[in-house]
Amino acid sequence: MKHIFDDGGRSAAGYKGHTGDCVTRSIAIATGKPYHEVYDALNELAVSERRGKRKRGKSTSRNGVYRATYQKYLESLGWTWTPTMKIGQGCTVHLRADELPSGRLIVAVSRHLCAVIDGVIHDTFDPSRDGTRCVYGYFQAAQRKAAAEVSSRDASRKA
Repeated sequence: MKHIFDDGGRSAAGYKGHTGDCVTRSIAIATGKPYHEVYDALNELAVSERRGKRKRGKSTSRNGVYRATYQKYLESLGWTWTPTMKIGQGCTVHLRADELPSGRLIVAVSRHLCAVIDGVIHDTFDPSRDGTRCVYGYFQAAQRKAAAEVSSRDASRKA
């Protein structure tokens, strides 16, 4: 799968250094929103997070965001989650262009999120592991997902 270096506008927004901001970066890239806007929105949502046994602290846009927090943000933007893996099922979809739908996606792999636009990874590094990395699922804009389902139904009717 092809990879293009993209920091999501982090350096242009004035942020420096290396950090664990894959959630913020991938959302900014896939949605086209400015990096600082996504950064601030995720931090604002993190304020209302509750602590638990598995949560060491609250999410931060700079060092990691819990799934419930970024899922709430993406759903507010009209993005929907499509799981590609179930418990005990094993890997069925890999981070490869021929196994993912076209369009703008935010793909969840182990301990990382990346933006995939029309089969091309946009990230600060190539997380695909030569096409062997398992995809847990992906977020896709709702209107695009509906259009993809309609076109797949039309194709199956013609066949």
